[in-house]
Amino acid sequence: MAGAFISTAKERCRVCYTCVRECPAKAIRIADGQAEVLPERCIACGNCVSVCSQDAKLIRNTVEPVERLLASGQRVFAMIAPSYPAEFTQADDRHLVGMVRKLGFERVLEVAFGADLVARRYRELLSGQNGRRYIATSCPAVVGYVERYHPNLVDSLAPIVSPMIAAARSTRERYGDDIRMVFVGPCIAKKVEANAEPVAGEIDAVITFQELSEMLAAAGITPDTIEPSDFDGPHGAAGALFPIGRGMLQAAEIPEDLLTGEVVAAEGRSHVIEAIREFESGDLGARLLELLCCEGCIMGAGISNELPLFNRRSHVRRAVCKRMERLDYEQWKDDMRDCAELDLARTYQINDQRIRTPERAELIEIMQRLGKHTPDDELNCGACGYDTCREHAIAIYKGLAENEMCLPQTIDRLQTALQDVEVSNQQLASAQEALVQSEKLASMGQLAAGIAHEVNNPLGVVLMYAHLLLEEREEDDETGEDLRMIVEQADRCKKIVAGLLHFARQNKVIRNPSDVPKMLDRVLRAIPIPDSIQVDTQIEMENKIAEIDRDQVMQVLTNLITNGVAAMENGGTLTVGARDENGRIYLTVADTGVGIPDENRKKIFEPFFTTKQMGKGTGLGLSVTYGIVKMHSGDIKVESNADPKKGPTGTTFTVSLPRME
Repeated sequence: MAGAFISTAKERCRVCYTCVRECPAKAIRIADGQAEVLPERCIACGNCVSVCSQDAKLIRNTVEPVERLLASGQRVFAMIAPSYPAEFTQADDRHLVGMVRKLGFERVLEVAFGADLVARRYRELLSGQNGRRYIATSCPAVVGYVERYHPNLVDSLAPIVSPMIAAARSTRERYGDDIRMVFVGPCIAKKVEANAEPVAGEIDAVITFQELSEMLAAAGITPDTIEPSDFDGPHGAAGALFPIGRGMLQAAEIPEDLLTGEVVAAEGRSHVIEAIREFESGDLGARLLELLCCEGCIMGAGISNELPLFNRRSHVRRAVCKRMERLDYEQWKDDMRDCAELDLARTYQINDQRIRTPERAELIEIMQRLGKHTPDDELNCGACGYDTCREHAIAIYKGLAENEMCLPQTIDRLQTALQDVEVSNQQLASAQEALVQSEKLASMGQLAAGIAHEVNNPLGVVLMYAHLLLEEREEDDETGEDLRMIVEQADRCKKIVAGLLHFARQNKVIRNPSDVPKMLDRVLRAIPIPDSIQVDTQIEMENKIAEIDRDQVMQVLTNLITNGVAAMENGGTLTVGARDENGRIYLTVADTGVGIPDENRKKIFEPFFTTKQMGKGTGLGLSVTYGIVKMHSGDIKVESNADPKKGPTGTTFTVSLPRME
């Protein structure tokens, strides 16, 4: 099978889809993020090998069977393809032949002579008047493509062997049947052709020019270590042009007349595919379609150097000119006459690898999985290796591709994932902050509970006896002022203890439907607000009812409003608002007071932190507020400016609570 000659080194494959894009047969399946060559679909054109920048596509090495032949003692001939000047640019043909002989080959022959025989047959084929249309069969990759993907055109394949097989048949005719032949060329598909059933056994082994170079290097054979010699006969003529695009037409003296359009030539993956499609549809109207799957055989994957196309063409052209100058035309004509009756016919086999195109409903379902809901979503960017989004969808249906190959969809998913990660990070940071605060509250709560219970009883005794002493003292007793100080400070301690007990208590949230605007109004009426402070109430709620613990939320509002009033000793505006959005309610308390300095903003929810003067606050109000909000699965944010140079000073607290549990 063709694909058995090409495999993927998975550890090198970077899944760039270049091989998918360049494969004319779409014989590469992406599975679990890895490219895999499917043997039954592969035509061995070698495009995937040539375009893989990571050298992840490997050609099966066939040097070992050649070495076994050379060591067997049999007569082994080397058949050199005419594209050799594109590979061996540092050695002329006589030095190349000398090096190949030193490897142990008895004779070294030119496949160019086989190309001359094939060219003559094409000329005879087109001179007939049968009206049939043909696809030239010199390129085995083209033959493999037609047999697999255009089986209706198998009868249109020209019934003429390739130059390799023609050279093999003429060589056996001349040298006998006891010889073994090794073809050396630029093409992986030649390895497949040699095993094709209609011509199997005519060539014993095939190696690429790159493999021949490896053999020469392993044997230490260089141009200066050998005796130069010429190719063994018969020698080729214009057939040496076959590896260049349209070279076969020139060798066969078949004009590509643009006015008649009877002959059409094309090279390269996209042009070959399009030409075959048009030939099958009848739109082309040509009698002969001459195709080379590569940009000429000189660009075959079996060539190791990296010279560009036209540089390689130049090397071949110069070598052909030199060969033609030395060619004995009379001898060549005699050799051609000797092969006039040589059988150069072959047949072809249908190997249908077409897969049913999905029904419209199936295709739509796959397209939707790819995020292609409308024609505008079909970018046809080609990043997946397929020319259109629909071709990609069909490949998915055929099991050749994966959804993840769609780059725009992958980018969209990645962006969504990044957004989700960002939200998760924010939630994690919030949860972490809440956990730290909770741990602080828990630790302080345990401490506060112990202190409160231990202090509360003796404090009550102090207050009771202080009040008794005040009641029993004489009017002119000088201790009255001291006793009043004791009562005042003991009352303050009592308030602190009460706050500690409330802080330490593990409250549970008891949710009940509550009217939020009425709750705000009740809180505002319960707090004494100086006349110097203007109160602005802003209610923007479509649904005024929310399931909350009313008493606890009223405590939150009381603490925030009390702090706002305390921040505006010289008067100002207190704005209290409520709004609902996306299933949540937002409570806002804003003042135009002195603001909170930046260095204090991260500390305001810590227990016992306060900026108020000694005796004015306990530092527990915002800690309790934070705990209540978090128990409601809510959030509290603060914005503040304490620098008049940056704008109006003031602080805004925003509490966000879920409307329902």
